[in-house]
Amino acid sequence: MPELPEVETVMRGLAKVLDGQVIRHAETRREGLRWPFPPGLAQTLTGARVDGFRRRGKYMLMRLEARPSVLIHLGMSGRMVARHRDAPIVPRMGPQGAASDARGHNQPPELHEHLVMETEGGWRVGFVDPRRFGSVDLVPREAEDGHRLLADLGPEPLEAGFTVEVLERALGGKFTPIKAALLDQKIVAGLGNIYVCEALFRAGISPRRLAVTIPGARAGRLVPAIRAVLSEAIEAGGSSLRDYVRADGEIGGFQERFDVYDREGQPCRLCAGPKGCPGILRLVQSGRSTFYCPRTQR
Repeated sequence: MPELPEVETVMRGLAKVLDGQVIRHAETRREGLRWPFPPGLAQTLTGARVDGFRRRGKYMLMRLEARPSVLIHLGMSGRMVARHRDAPIVPRMGPQGAASDARGHNQPPELHEHLVMETEGGWRVGFVDPRRFGSVDLVPREAEDGHRLLADLGPEPLEAGFTVEVLERALGGKFTPIKAALLDQKIVAGLGNIYVCEALFRAGISPRRLAVTIPGARAGRLVPAIRAVLSEAIEAGGSSLRDYVRADGEIGGFQERFDVYDREGQPCRLCAGPKGCPGILRLVQSGRSTFYCPRTQR
């Protein structure tokens, strides 16, 4: 599932092509994704001017002038694909394996494209979601934070409100492993499996350690580690492992910088292969793979 850096990257890509644009046409191609599309979604989008974007955790909000905001969640395999009608010809494989060329809006739609928006400026954006775990909803701008999917989210880790003291209060009395605690969106919004593993490594904290033991020096290391990992991942365009691509169709690059995630059996960059170092280990916590260095993370 795309995490905060991937959602932020997609949102910034959409903002570049949609902000200030009028959506001349919108259509839905099925009844919904994880949940039904809200009634009148296509009609609300058609004729609307895009008035900016906002991210909350792993959710995007596309704001419209004088109309409700569009809440978007990419789910497990969702992606937003943007292209201009004057884009260069892109070869695509036809049903029989033969390459077919098409330009801009005339290019065949992406497979599993369930929502389409076309702007007066020539941009076409499609929500592609093969597994259909994504979601789209409408919410009045003034009620965004009260939406059922956003109301209980914790602080944004890249905003000033996410401090050591805030994290310490959230973890107080929690006798669950810190890895599981950080995946709880009520504690901090937007973190997922990849960036929790990476932040815990940078902070030198074992994913097995109970959350209640983190307040103090460990929390003092963890907050800046979370901020640094997320910021670097956004700068790299996120991490592409399976379905994720940016709005322009390019893949992210942060997967090339992983310290521990998906590196089971490989050497830890901090250990540099000293005798007795087992390398990066993998364990399963709450049904999720955790990667860590048992020598440097305590």
